Amino acid sequence: MKIICSILLTSLLLTVALTAKSQQKTYCNPMNIDYGYTPIPNFCQWGNHRATADPVIVTYKGDYFLFSTNQWGYWWSNDLVKWNFIPRKFLRPWNEGYDELCAPAVGIIGDTMLVMGSTYEADFTIWMSTNPKTDDWKPLVEKFVPGGWDPAFFTDDDGKLYIYNGSSNQYPVYGVELDRKTLKPLSARREMYILEPWRYGWQRFGENMDDTFLDPFIEGSWMTKHNGKYYFQYGAPGTEFSGYADGVVVGKDPLFRMENTPQSMPMSYKPGGFARGAGHGATFQDKWNNYWHVSTIGICVKNNFERRIGMWPAGFDSDDIMYCNTAFGDYPTYLPDGTEDHLNSRFTGWMLLNYQKPVTVSSTLGSYYANNAVDENIRTYWSAATANPNEWICTDLGEISTVRAIQLNYADQDAGFLGKSSGVFHQYKIMESADGKKWNLLVDKSRNQTDVPHDYIELDKPVMTRYLKLINLHMPTGKFAISGFRVFGLGTGEKPDAVKEFIVLRTKKDKRSAWVKWSPVENAYAYNIYMGTEPDKLYNCIMVYNANEYWLKTMDKDKTYYFTIEAINENGISEHSKVIVAE
Repeated sequence: MKIICSILLTSLLLTVALTAKSQQKTYCNPMNIDYGYTPIPNFCQWGNHRATADPVIVTYKGDYFLFSTNQWGYWWSNDLVKWNFIPRKFLRPWNEGYDELCAPAVGIIGDTMLVMGSTYEADFTIWMSTNPKTDDWKPLVEKFVPGGWDPAFFTDDDGKLYIYNGSSNQYPVYGVELDRKTLKPLSARREMYILEPWRYGWQRFGENMDDTFLDPFIEGSWMTKHNGKYYFQYGAPGTEFSGYADGVVVGKDPLFRMENTPQSMPMSYKPGGFARGAGHGATFQDKWNNYWHVSTIGICVKNNFERRIGMWPAGFDSDDIMYCNTAFGDYPTYLPDGTEDHLNSRFTGWMLLNYQKPVTVSSTLGSYYANNAVDENIRTYWSAATANPNEWICTDLGEISTVRAIQLNYADQDAGFLGKSSGVFHQYKIMESADGKKWNLLVDKSRNQTDVPHDYIELDKPVMTRYLKLINLHMPTGKFAISGFRVFGLGTGEKPDAVKEFIVLRTKKDKRSAWVKWSPVENAYAYNIYMGTEPDKLYNCIMVYNANEYWLKTMDKDKTYYFTIEAINENGISEHSKVIVAE
């Protein structure tokens, strides 16, 4: 009996130890969830592809719930890592269209969760649930007369319920109070905000913010209350662009009947790096009341609306300025595990080890070249000629380095799916070698049964190695194609030198724009430019690879700006340059 108890105890301790060992502490954008494929055949201009956007995360009964566009369901999680998909089609027969819950609104009233999608129709259902971890919903209002595109619910501390909506390049976004029982408007809707691109450069339309083709769009409403102030968030200027961001207007009233002031800088902003764009999102609090912002990342290759989701640390500083920390926002980032000051970076310090390093592959389809997998551009990708088992791609780090994590970003090449499908999964192995001759198994996903389009592997223990080979075993659809085979850790060399001769040229012709230029650092492959309207509040960050200049078009023409820059390589980050001022 003692022997059996001893064996059971040993087994239990081993299980506990393995569980603790495998607990993931970091994540990497884009979020690794089972994104559905675009459900509309004639909407897929250059092939079927995954797509979602306009995310909302709410904390409800100790869990996190994620809703987004056209997913035929939603997700829940208790740790922001493992997301469980709940299949659900919310639209009713009288309001079905090609958009299944497009740009959803999610609200909490007491112990009840509310959900609705975007609509311009008068007859539209609002759903309610007190048990959303299962498909347990019923209509709260069969026909929500006000309608509205890109809606957002907000429940104030006094229990009053509001809805905001609007998506237009001509009209503002609106807000109105609703009756809590009938959900009927209690007054005429009020204008919340309309874009001012003549003053705020970042609101200009286009990839280059030049206002060609169309006027900018305002959309994606969200409201957050902090210290008695109301922070109305909105997306602009267009979801297709790297500069897609969320701005903030601050007021003393949920419908801005009193003074309101736009923050000069976009709040969530990520125009550079691998995963670009941080617009049309939502701000939520985790279990420790830390703020986070979830928003839209653009790919926009096969279609303008080919998009993903990112999550960024956010918060309010001591002066109640709302911010979102996107510096190193697509590198490994620590998950929440307690109360944190998000002005202090959640970045792990694990550097990208294989940017533009040598790559070898088993085969290549057309012009989808191997080096596209390591160019830090989510819009380009390598594709093998087939999806057969044992197609492979090998990245050479250039030297033996300490590897801590790997991110695999699959691309959609010749995908055959539309909408959401069951039984979708990837299987692969990753081998490592110090010399390119003797290979060891590093990651074994040969039995994986889940869909992992942006799989992120945090190694239990760091590995010293030089070569990593990703071997395909199973693709859910299409060819074996990778837009980013990204390896993170630390090299063995020196950190980059600090940037010298950093200048910002801002002319009187257009104070919204500037030419930012610096002396290149010989041992750096990228730079982070930090900027803000106060020298100690440089909350916006722009990551620039393989260049020593940047055309900046995001500024408030009436404000003075402050800048600093840091250099980046495989071994770490340089000291910041001296803060400079641009009048």
